[in-house]
Amino acid sequence: MNKKKIIKLAKKDFEKAWVESGKLLKPPHHDQQYPRLRFCTGKTHTLYDTIWEIRQAYLQLGFQETVNPLFIEEDHVYKQFGPEAPAVLDRCFYLAGLPRPDIGLGMDKIEKIESLGVNVNEELLKNLQDVFRGYKKGDVSGDDLVHDVSNALEIQDDMGLRILERVFPEIHQLQPVPSRTTLRSHMTSGWFISLQNIHNNSQLPLKLFSIDRCFRREQREDSSHLMTYHSASCVIVDENVSLDVGKAVSESLLEYFGFSKFKFIPDEKKSKYYIPETQTEVYGYHPRLKDWVEIATFGLYSPIALAKYGIDQEVMNLGVGAERIAMVLHQENDIREMVYPQIYRKLSLSDRDLATMLRINYYPVTEEGKLLMTRILEAWKENASAESPCEFKIFEGEFLGKPINLKAVEEEENTKLLGPAASNEIYIYNGNIVGVPMEGKMENELIRDALNKGIPTNISYIESLAADAAYKIEEMVVSGRNEITIRSTIARSLSDINLQLDNVAMKYITGNNKEIDIRGPIFSTLVCNLI
Repeated sequence: MNKKKIIKLAKKDFEKAWVESGKLLKPPHHDQQYPRLRFCTGKTHTLYDTIWEIRQAYLQLGFQETVNPLFIEEDHVYKQFGPEAPAVLDRCFYLAGLPRPDIGLGMDKIEKIESLGVNVNEELLKNLQDVFRGYKKGDVSGDDLVHDVSNALEIQDDMGLRILERVFPEIHQLQPVPSRTTLRSHMTSGWFISLQNIHNNSQLPLKLFSIDRCFRREQREDSSHLMTYHSASCVIVDENVSLDVGKAVSESLLEYFGFSKFKFIPDEKKSKYYIPETQTEVYGYHPRLKDWVEIATFGLYSPIALAKYGIDQEVMNLGVGAERIAMVLHQENDIREMVYPQIYRKLSLSDRDLATMLRINYYPVTEEGKLLMTRILEAWKENASAESPCEFKIFEGEFLGKPINLKAVEEEENTKLLGPAASNEIYIYNGNIVGVPMEGKMENELIRDALNKGIPTNISYIESLAADAAYKIEEMVVSGRNEITIRSTIARSLSDINLQLDNVAMKYITGNNKEIDIRGPIFSTLVCNLI
């Protein structure tokens, strides 16, 4: 049985047991051998955590969830904002699309097709004309054009693409043509359209909320502005709605997030879709933050704007920026870093993160190898302080179908079987990876802090070295070698004690001037022979 077969069988057995049990089999650090199979809890995004909480708050307040239109025709902006519309539209994204051209099929183009080695006849050319006609009418989508052209000419798709590129350049030279359709810049734009269609068909009072994206054509994105944000907006529709309703809803919503005091200040922006003097900014005082924070804006929709949509009831609207609440609650200073940490935020790893990125490198593959690893550990722990010269039998018998003899030895006089650092364990502290002695004095301040304040990985030097030894003995037997001596001297790097650190963690440690200090004398020797 060769080495590859042994590994394949062992992995197959492990994965089968993992699937059947629904959890990892876990002898010591078994997951080190199969790190991709670890069970772990995924990590959520701060923004979507906040959106989920806002959603729950609205639901508990008795609001019904609604999805508002995202594509807003320009004339709706004029109906809602009146004289302000041009200024609002300046902040809107307009949608554009590529026009569908008339594509002619003259003799010059037929000759170019033939020059590419494609034989055509009257029937194939008619098929091609039908495809172009369908493309112009919108019956053939742009995604399918290459494939449909290829089918029409009975050629492969790569040749169809070449024909479109070389014979019909007008397709590739198209320029976008703007439409009068905008991306929603305010949730209000969607509310007017939704309420126009449902206000007469619903029992009053009508309480609706929507949490969705809006888009603003900002001059630039900075620490407080993005071109897309999430509006957490609600409306209450009834025959009589007072401004106090807005105060009550905003207080109830913000109390859900721990705000304890509230201030309501007239908003100087005075949007035209609100009744004059009703647009109000909401400030909340959060005990943990110890500060007043602007959180929301509410007001009563203008009856003039509502009348343009045939709405004769009164409407209170409250708007909350989900990103704003998330930044406040999580004490973020830069909206870009919070929303797009993978792009803007400097890499930051906690000690616990680093601990999960450190693992034993070589690990025995077979069950016999794992048992041998355990025997090596037991022998080392029991005899670590034995005076040298000394020799201890660890195992004698059949291993992977062959008889072997394994012993721990130390031939040098006046020392011990293992060096003083063999029992060290790995701790993570303040971004540093430290080998901590389990016995004796700790003169190094970093080592003392690591032991008292750090994260233990529960990996000892002798455990990782025993795993490496068992793995190498498996290799010896499978490869047909007669003997092997496995010797460790002084640990200077992680590889010296059979540990591997993810590249991300290594980049973080070196980039932040942190240390990997696992130095220490190990001086272990194992000798294994085929009998």
